[in-house]
Amino acid sequence: MQLRIQDLPVNDRPRERLLNTGADSLTNAELLAIFINTGLPGENAVQVAQRLLKTYRTLRNLSRRSAKELQKEFKGLGPAKTAHLVAAFELGRRAAQEEVLEDKMDSPELVYRYLGADMARQGYETLRILVLNTKLCLVHDEVVFQGTLNESPAHPREIIRAALIHRAHAFILAHNHPSGDPAPSDADRRFTRRINEAAQLMQIELLDHVIIGAPRPGAKPYFSFKESGMI
Repeated sequence: MQLRIQDLPVNDRPRERLLNTGADSLTNAELLAIFINTGLPGENAVQVAQRLLKTYRTLRNLSRRSAKELQKEFKGLGPAKTAHLVAAFELGRRAAQEEVLEDKMDSPELVYRYLGADMARQGYETLRILVLNTKLCLVHDEVVFQGTLNESPAHPREIIRAALIHRAHAFILAHNHPSGDPAPSDADRRFTRRINEAAQLMQIELLDHVIIGAPRPGAKPYFSFKESGMI
């Protein structure tokens, strides 16, 4: 007979451990199990969570799935469990964004903290413009283009138009690499030069172009054109 979570000693149950010793003492599977809440036939909630992680390999891959995709792809995950998981990832994304909204958006690290959780989970390239005021605070965030898996061929006029409409003092471009590797391609380099030239003509500063990747040991999860001296 499969051991249920309620059959475990109290100190071994994920929810009780979280309350007693803190969330950072739990494994990814145990944290997911709290949102899954109850198990499935033959599996307790932790085992369901372990199967989820085995199926999708990483939390990043799991966070990319919509509620409909999870219900379709993962056997036994009904509407309630799916809603809990998707809501948990969405709250985490919003919390990460709120943390930096009142700060000057003047470093690639802040751009990553604001956009990283959202853009890293997308399976296609998305280009966004962050419009900044004279204090370099964010006043507008807009998706300019959603491209294919390998390219995002947005035209400079759409970007400059968005900057002008929202009276940008400066702006930052950000796009993601679904592969997780933020290294710029030759196309990224050419595109950035074109945007910078167009911005200079309109007397608006392109403060940076940040490419969002995925966390990797010993490497930054983003690439900054400004930080690399390319703007």
